Amino acid sequence: MARAAVIGETVRTAGFALAGAVVATAETPEETLAAWRALPGDIAVLILSPHAAGWLSDALSTRRDLLVVVMPE
Repeated sequence: MARAAVIGETVRTAGFALAGAVVATAETPEETLAAWRALPGDIAVLILSPHAAGWLSDALSTRRDLLVVVMPE
């Protein structure tokens, strides 16, 4: 079964765990890239904070199997 994951700052991502999403908090570009690299293979939907989306802009094109959604500002 496919799952959803969320990467971003703690204040923006904490509530998603209540819905069953895989949550990776990341406050810096380095933490964001580490969370990206650690994503499980069964993730189908990836929700990103605006900062995380910016920090991962180049990497996102390497996983065409993901539906990527960016949170509004």
